[in-house]
Amino acid sequence: MAKTHHYNATIVWIGNKGLGTKDYRSFDRNHTISIDNKPDILASSDPAFLGDSSRHNPEDLLVSSLSACHMLWYLHLCAVNGIIVVDYTDKASGTMEETKESGGHFTEVVLRPTVIITDPAQIDKANELHKEANKMCFIANSCNFPVRHMPECKVKNGMNNS
Repeated sequence: MAKTHHYNATIVWIGNKGLGTKDYRSFDRNHTISIDNKPDILASSDPAFLGDSSRHNPEDLLVSSLSACHMLWYLHLCAVNGIIVVDYTDKASGTMEETKESGGHFTEVVLRPTVIITDPAQIDKANELHKEANKMCFIANSCNFPVRHMPECKVKNGMNNS
């Protein structure tokens, strides 16, 4: 039988400026995301939709979730394949398209991880494991748009090959 996991979050809108949602500009999009025993996340909508640019927005969090999930699976796969990763940085980006019919949707997310490993003989395998990590990523498996990967693998002490 498949294991089932449950996740809970409480979202509280804190953007009522006294008139509620009387019209589109009468309220802030600010809200707080709370998860038991974790720091709150101060959030809003994207500034393009009258949000506060100093707060996280759902689109930022979706791209971040995809990147983090991929990284965690990738590090796991490297560990079980004997590849020693000493640094990992991803410059992920997502593209969202607004539509009149449905509001909008993401058309793709591109992950650009730069991984530093210790053994130059393992560069090809290290790059291959990104495909496997994508197959394993819970978040990527839940998306209806492509999650592409443009990895770069470097070797500690300056040797480089992508």
